[in-house]
Amino acid sequence: MSKIKNVEYGLEKIFKDAKDFLPLLGTDYVEFIVGNAKQAAHFYKTAFGFQSYAYKGLETGCKDYASYVVKQDKIRIVLTTPLNQDSWMNEHLSKHGDGVKVVALWVDDAKKSWEETTKRGAKSYMEPTVEKDEHGEIVRAGIYTYGETVHIFVERKNYTGVFLPGYKKWESEYNPEPMGLKFIDHMVGNVGWNEMDIWVKYYEDVMGFVNFLSFDDKQITTEYSALMSKVMSNGNGRIKFPINEPAEGKKKSQIEEYLDFYNGPGVQHIAVASNDIIDTVAKMRAKGVEFLSTPPDDYYKSVPKRLSDHNHELEEDIEKLKSLGIMIDADEEGYLLQIFTKPIEDRPTLFFEIIQRMGARGFGAGNFKALFEAIEREQENRGTL
Repeated sequence: MSKIKNVEYGLEKIFKDAKDFLPLLGTDYVEFIVGNAKQAAHFYKTAFGFQSYAYKGLETGCKDYASYVVKQDKIRIVLTTPLNQDSWMNEHLSKHGDGVKVVALWVDDAKKSWEETTKRGAKSYMEPTVEKDEHGEIVRAGIYTYGETVHIFVERKNYTGVFLPGYKKWESEYNPEPMGLKFIDHMVGNVGWNEMDIWVKYYEDVMGFVNFLSFDDKQITTEYSALMSKVMSNGNGRIKFPINEPAEGKKKSQIEEYLDFYNGPGVQHIAVASNDIIDTVAKMRAKGVEFLSTPPDDYYKSVPKRLSDHNHELEEDIEKLKSLGIMIDADEEGYLLQIFTKPIEDRPTLFFEIIQRMGARGFGAGNFKALFEAIEREQENRGTL
């Protein structure tokens, strides 16, 4: 039995033997605080193929902020910007730049989720609140996690409206064709020096997660820098949160660079799944999305050897993958294809990963060296390595 199978069997047994006190149905939405939500929404529609979905702002009676919700398949992104100088969001923007504030989790009982987590030590962000309109009601409650990031539990079983009470359907004549993004595969958080195990314990004790996989600074290392990472998973495996911390190296790691420019812990990247990564990446490149540089020829020449157990399964042409800069890795269950954008903000903080799983359940450990060398080349260009 493979290592990952063993881990997953352990997960199933743990949650079978002890009732999961925080059952999560999936990722409900991800909310960014941004400097200009209208322009950010246009970017996500044009560059990533999202569709107009919902809106809240002056026209709906909200005087404090404007929120645009864009959607693609099961992914909902909320882009929120303050409308006055007194908003707490201004301080958030000044400190962090555009970034993720809320990772919302879809639950069947928001009040119970909040009670179970706060009694285990979570700091409350939002007490259970019932929000109503003519389409029914939604219950939301929230807790803090690393940095200023929060989890909001969303209970929507008694709601038939477009998104949340207070929002209206966003009608737009401009809705580009989707680019094949399906759902959020995982979301990665960067935390400070020696803080990874603190947050691992938090997710274990407060939210009932399990450490699914671990990578140390010997596995995630280059000539110049290193980092450590642990992957946390909830009971049904629908929510996965890798947590990174810096490690000692000759030069500044990408995690240190992130922490410097974000001014603290936060969401480093969002991995979104595609069923046809070649088509998705080709379309995104055509719309101006910038990806990390393509690995060298030797990387692709080594693919047949690295994937020796799965070569007969490989459906994609290696030269086509090379032309787009898509990386390949495998584990005992199959292979995966992945590629990473450059930071999508001027600050070198948040970026996206596009991933297609062909059976593999890992996170591309075989690609770490090539990936981090590509990131270091970008850091060198920025003068931050």
